[in-house]
Amino acid sequence: MTKNNDKRIMKHVPNALTVGRLILTVILLGMIIYAPTTGQEKPANLLLGVFILFVVTGLTDIVDGYLARKFEVTSKFGRTVDPLADKFLVCGAFFCFAIVGQPKFSNFEFQPLTLHLIHWGTAIIIFAREIIVQTLRQIAESRGVQFGAIWSGKLKMFLQSFGIGTVIIAWAYVSRPWGDWFAIITYGLMVFMTIFSGIQSLTRRIK
Repeated sequence: MTKNNDKRIMKHVPNALTVGRLILTVILLGMIIYAPTTGQEKPANLLLGVFILFVVTGLTDIVDGYLARKFEVTSKFGRTVDPLADKFLVCGAFFCFAIVGQPKFSNFEFQPLTLHLIHWGTAIIIFAREIIVQTLRQIAESRGVQFGAIWSGKLKMFLQSFGIGTVIIAWAYVSRPWGDWFAIITYGLMVFMTIFSGIQSLTRRIK
């Protein structure tokens, strides 16, 4: 009886963590938008809070998936909302970076138009890839075809998460040229893998 009660309780924990991740994401994105209004070029304390929230949000993603599998309490809500929460975090972060103009790449002396193209182009590429792949996944699974994550998609997610962390830390603490080089290389790898994984998804069987 106790075991059944424990399982009933645990059934709701992964979903609660997913909802919590969505709430944390909204707070995190709000803090990114708010950061430039502080009047500080590098509001380190605020951005450290953003980074900590980002790490905690990522940990909830790992924990809720682990608990759902361990206690065999996966649900339709979790399968639907959990990946959407991940997309909301990643896409939202890069759109917020574009809005606030980060990273600035100051040492490269890019023209404003070039910076806009880098910031908004990156955000739009990431968003477009997720829309296309999510649409293909829905079509495939509606036909009974498995459309799980593949290696390029997992590497893409790692690079995007690494990219978000890189922007936050560079914005808060780094002013030297190597910081801009590190950021631009990270952006390049991330965009390349985003496009590559999208192309791979387009070649997968969906029927």
